[in-house]
Amino acid sequence: MRALTWHGKHDVRMETVPDPQIINPRDAIIRITSTAICGSDLHLYDSYIPSMHRGDILGHEFMGEVVEAGPGSTLQKGQRVVVPFVIACGQCFFCGQQQFSACDNSNPAEKADLSEVAYGYAMSGLFGYSHMTGGYAGGQAEYVRVPYSDVGPIVIPDGLEDEKVLFLSDILPTGWMAAENCDIEPGDTIAVWGCGPVGLFAIQSALLMGAARVIAIDHYPRRLDLAKSMGAEIINYHDVKVREALMEMTGGIGPDACIDAVGMESHGFTIDNVLDAVKATTKLGTDRPHVLREVLMACRKGGRVSIPGVYGGVGDKIPIGALMQKGLQVRTGQTHVHKYLRPLLEMIGEGKIDTTFLISHRLPLEDAPKGYKMFKEQQNEVTKVVLKPDWQKKAA
Repeated sequence: MRALTWHGKHDVRMETVPDPQIINPRDAIIRITSTAICGSDLHLYDSYIPSMHRGDILGHEFMGEVVEAGPGSTLQKGQRVVVPFVIACGQCFFCGQQQFSACDNSNPAEKADLSEVAYGYAMSGLFGYSHMTGGYAGGQAEYVRVPYSDVGPIVIPDGLEDEKVLFLSDILPTGWMAAENCDIEPGDTIAVWGCGPVGLFAIQSALLMGAARVIAIDHYPRRLDLAKSMGAEIINYHDVKVREALMEMTGGIGPDACIDAVGMESHGFTIDNVLDAVKATTKLGTDRPHVLREVLMACRKGGRVSIPGVYGGVGDKIPIGALMQKGLQVRTGQTHVHKYLRPLLEMIGEGKIDTTFLISHRLPLEDAPKGYKMFKEQQNEVTKVVLKPDWQKKAA
């Protein structure tokens, strides 16, 4: 089959690789019909996430048709399914708590030590996202093996085309959980840093949950326009000092809750961000947590902080004093996708949630390297790239 493989920083290639096979009774093989490039994939593209091996198959946002199912799978050949990016067994303590992204069994024992050393406990398995998270092949390919297929995939009813449901795999439930972690109450003002895919879905979700105001912070004009069209007030951080602007917009109180939808690769030429970049280059640090610092300083006293943005290593100069003295609540983590699939699918079917507005580019799978380069270098114009394995490669 054809698949997108990782070979180093800014080096991804379409290659012919062996077809996936059923390994365990609960496995299924999915023929991919749609897959997408996620902002988190850019962390791999930028070589920020450790434990990637040359030839690893990328991609964790995908859906398709079941072509084979093991005897322990509940799926049937021919069903259309969306597959969560998180791999969960459904039977461990954490899955029992609906904390699926903390699954204790999906990261193989020979891989689990990598994340246990880094984070204190082993991470769950994730598709296409380094050997620290299990080394599973991803879905930017023609086919993929899905472990625990009796637990993860959700069957899509006829009449809902791929692009309406594809983002159930990751970014829609991630934006929803980000808003849910804010414990939104009537009258609340929510500030969202980053108007990429997760940030935009967090804005949409916060408004659906009853937030009175959502303030979106970014610097790309098109992304700010999308946020505004959804009902958010906007701040271009190139034009103002963000904390001062938020104070003015909230009568000196500050936002009730703040969402960091940026994560470890903050942009900008602030002093702290420049120092973070130097540390990352010289291996004295890994993450660039400028936005997290700003969020902790800007959130109102007694407020809530939600962090869906990916952080992978270590960062310093975190204003821990502000976190403690203001009595902030912080919630973060990889998304418990399985928990949200059914209710979000119902909301899509009822027309309460639209996801298609986000798609800016559609490409054949063979053009995936071009899609990564576009997404990395043209973030104003490129909001989401969807890849179609069934499309023939366009003539050069």
